[in-house]
Amino acid sequence: MLQKLKKIDFVIVTVIVLLMVISITSLYSVTSGTEKWDGYHIKMIMFYIVGFVAFFGMSLLDYRVLMKYGLYIFLGGLALLVFVMFFGAELNGSKGWINLGFASLQPAELFKLVLIIFLTYILVRKNKPQLSFFRDVIPIALLAFIPFALVMAINDLGNALSYIVILVGLLWIGNVKLSHALIGLALLAGSALGGIQAYIHYHDEISAFMKEGSRAHWLDRIDPWLMPEEADKSGAGYHTYNAKLAIASGGMTGEGFMQGTSVQSGRVPYTYSDSIFAQIAEEYGFIGSSVLLLLYFILIHRMILISLESRERAGPFLIVGIVSMFLYQIFENIGMFIGLMPLTGITLPFISYGGTSLVISMASLGVAMSVKLHGQDLEEDIPVPLTYRPEPAK
Repeated sequence: MLQKLKKIDFVIVTVIVLLMVISITSLYSVTSGTEKWDGYHIKMIMFYIVGFVAFFGMSLLDYRVLMKYGLYIFLGGLALLVFVMFFGAELNGSKGWINLGFASLQPAELFKLVLIIFLTYILVRKNKPQLSFFRDVIPIALLAFIPFALVMAINDLGNALSYIVILVGLLWIGNVKLSHALIGLALLAGSALGGIQAYIHYHDEISAFMKEGSRAHWLDRIDPWLMPEEADKSGAGYHTYNAKLAIASGGMTGEGFMQGTSVQSGRVPYTYSDSIFAQIAEEYGFIGSSVLLLLYFILIHRMILISLESRERAGPFLIVGIVSMFLYQIFENIGMFIGLMPLTGITLPFISYGGTSLVISMASLGVAMSVKLHGQDLEEDIPVPLTYRPEPAK
């Protein structure tokens, strides 16, 4: 075990520690002295302790064990999603929480890592130099659509979209044909542009339909993104409008720790969770925000280096899935407050308050680290055959 621990990438560990410091100080800034959220920074320290246990535990676990049980992990994750759809607790319009008494579990967050493991399991078993569109891509996409539909049914748009990004990332490294990839991207782009134009053009009719069907919360997420001028500043547009003001007012160096005008006055909702980037931008400014993005860049760069060093097929697949997950979360969380993305309940990795999100992120990094610790063996040296190897031609 000590020999394995010596091989851990301590650059990644250092980045995690720095992100932890940013998270805890930011949480202290926006929750200290408040009636409802005071002490959240202490809880976040506890979450980080559990997260480091998950990180080192997954690092020491041979990731090829996960590949062996990939199907069962997927079925277990689906069972949790079905359970939460019927018996989950509702929070902020999303029925996605399981109350464990001592803590709450968000299966949709957990399933991001489950999906990465399962899709890697499938791609490694297929063992093909190039994926066939009808025999490989379509069946894999349909399997990924099952959790996507379940999570959309509980109104969790942010996590549902992350499944699509993970799927696209893994299909890309799985070597889908370039022509198929371009056609798929063209169809997605055309559908998205068509949907956006239809939403803007028929906004009144769509709004009436959503309100009649008890789906008005979707308007709160889409209107501030596509129609910010018309969004109700006291309702749907309040969140993003004030977050933009906070980010803009930070300037180059920020207004100072615990001195943010908008975040300290409570004009930006959920500054301890989804909107924590507004606090960082307003109090630490462009420089502080850039430091945060630089830490994310270093983290992702180190994971990519690990994937390039791996001598076994599953390792790079796992890491690309994890990198896709993190890139989406970072881009979506920051983008929704500067007008680039719709408003969703996605957290900023390692920074936002949230036990499930943090522990899953730490466990995911642990899986990437496991690739570094155990992924240097040649495939012929792997004790358990995890992929189908065809018989040599006679």
